[in-house]
Amino acid sequence: MTKVWPWSFSKIKDFEQCPKQYYHKHILKEIPFVQTEAILYGNEFHKMAEDFIDKDVPIPGKFSYAEKALTSLKERNGQKLCEIKMGLTENLEACDFYASDVWFRGIADLVILDDEVATVVDYKTGKSSKYADKGQLELMALALMARYPQIKKVRAALLFVVCNDLVKDTYMEYDKAKLWMKWLDKYGRMETAAKEDMWNAKPNGLCKRYCPIIECIYNGAN
Repeated sequence: MTKVWPWSFSKIKDFEQCPKQYYHKHILKEIPFVQTEAILYGNEFHKMAEDFIDKDVPIPGKFSYAEKALTSLKERNGQKLCEIKMGLTENLEACDFYASDVWFRGIADLVILDDEVATVVDYKTGKSSKYADKGQLELMALALMARYPQIKKVRAALLFVVCNDLVKDTYMEYDKAKLWMKWLDKYGRMETAAKEDMWNAKPNGLCKRYCPIIECIYNGAN
């Protein structure tokens, strides 16, 4: 059977957008990773935020718009962990990000641990929070509670630094079963596609101009 793990939030989203494109991108690995200007800018921002919070490196002028928000996070009580890589086994137990039996992977931009409460923040450098997806926050909360069993409550937020918006939610320990039911169902659909080797194309608004899978009948090149 085709291996679909270790999986992540982004892989699930790719599969839900179009199983066929997911197959070519993640299984056949035919779609090269392109370092766009937006990706490079995002990477630079993440490195700057980590250096500011973890090493007290001053924020460069080009990112001054985010100084107030990052300073507020930096001044919060608790142990701060930047760019923390988390892994889970298929038994939903914490493991190393690169462990041989790692089943799920996730990276949190900033985690603040304060007794039984954790705060997790993911930086977004997009210009709008209109289509924000809190699913990433759910998975980060689940991974944190597995890694730090003392955590009973996770405050989670997507910080849109350009438009100065905060999309947030709170997850409690008793939410774990409900959340895992949701994500195991999503993963199960991907695993079923792998077992049956069925990667059906799913037409959407990006097909005609942006899909790199030329062979697909929905591709604009056809």
